[in-house]
Amino acid sequence: MDHPFAKLFNINRNEILPVLLAALFFFCVLTALMVLRPARESLGLQGGIETVRWLFVGTAVITLLVNPVFGLLVSRLPRLTFITITYLFFGLSLVGFYLIMTLAPGVIGIATGQVFYVWFSVFNLFITMVFWALMADRFTLDQGKRFFGVIAVGGTCGAIFGPWLTAMLAEPLGTAALLLVSTGFLVLALLICWAITHIQPDRAQRDHDNRPAMDDEELIGGSAWEGFRAVFRSRYLLGIGTYVIILAIMATFIYFTRLQMVAELGDSTDQRTTLFARIDLITQIATLVMQALVAGHLMKRLGVHITLALLPLTTAFGFIGLAMVGSLAALITLEASFRAVQRAIMRPARETLYTVASREDKYKAKAFIDTFVYRGGDVVGAQVEGLLGRLGMGLAAIASVAVPLALMWALLALWLGRTQQSIATSGQPRAATEQRISP
Repeated sequence: MDHPFAKLFNINRNEILPVLLAALFFFCVLTALMVLRPARESLGLQGGIETVRWLFVGTAVITLLVNPVFGLLVSRLPRLTFITITYLFFGLSLVGFYLIMTLAPGVIGIATGQVFYVWFSVFNLFITMVFWALMADRFTLDQGKRFFGVIAVGGTCGAIFGPWLTAMLAEPLGTAALLLVSTGFLVLALLICWAITHIQPDRAQRDHDNRPAMDDEELIGGSAWEGFRAVFRSRYLLGIGTYVIILAIMATFIYFTRLQMVAELGDSTDQRTTLFARIDLITQIATLVMQALVAGHLMKRLGVHITLALLPLTTAFGFIGLAMVGSLAALITLEASFRAVQRAIMRPARETLYTVASREDKYKAKAFIDTFVYRGGDVVGAQVEGLLGRLGMGLAAIASVAVPLALMWALLALWLGRTQQSIATSGQPRAATEQRISP
């Protein structure tokens, strides 16, 4: 590790190329998403906040239906083939929406917007899930600790570049053209994916860990429903699922609290846009700094268990402050800190949890957790927040639910990190699913 770049980011010289390719891959994925996200938000809010709550339910149902289809692809096709089919499916879907918007603009309305909202939410979950599953499959636990944070920098840059690209192209090209721009970035992401799968940067490390080299043509096999069953058979995978549910609930609490507080500011769209543009700017800068310089060193030195617990503790203190102050400034602080820690520190650490799982679990169980389980948490969070709102209970009530839940979340994080280390020490990747829950 004598190269200045390698020393700064805690990466070995021979790992620089695959890490840069992975970061570029994630950049293209997030750019494809963020180019379209403003349109998704605008279309979804046409029916009001209550409609958004039910769109969360629709998204959860669709992800549940799509999971066995994805599981079937994973079981029957080589890894690169089912990844390609997944990305091409969503790319062709975007082309389909483009044709509808250009050839039959009269059919575009509230219902069509809600369909797009649900579709985009499913699209968002699956293409990011597939990306991180491939990362967990290609790299070892030690490598994941060191540079998943650096890889995530590519995603953050894409999250910044996407909205900027939308602002530059929406007026001269039209909103419909943005769908084709997003499709182009998906295709570019797929090309980079192919390059990554043909690079074996970690062969020496895998040989040292007594783990077999990757075979891209090997079929994973098993049942299309194995992802469902694996989560409920394994304490470890069930723990990851529970961690994700609580994450989604907390994010949803913050999301709807923001909608309510911003609605009280008045109807000035310019004021709202300016305010949250500033929040996004602060968040992205903080995220970039933490991802590039902190995340890899943090996981390596403190361990995954402590790193995973940082977001729950940040959330607990944030909700306490929000309940005590009750101001928009407190909400901005909570949201900015939550999103920065989530993206820069928690997400890379959470993805390392799958590096010790079997390949089948990386794609099937992970797909179930990162799509349906996550959206299930969204639904729970949205309905609980709505219930508290209808009962006339303010921020103190939300904090009274969020803070104890965050403390439980932190304890779960510590357990997951310790269990991951135990599985890694045992040298048995399948140990994650062998920890059966007694009937």
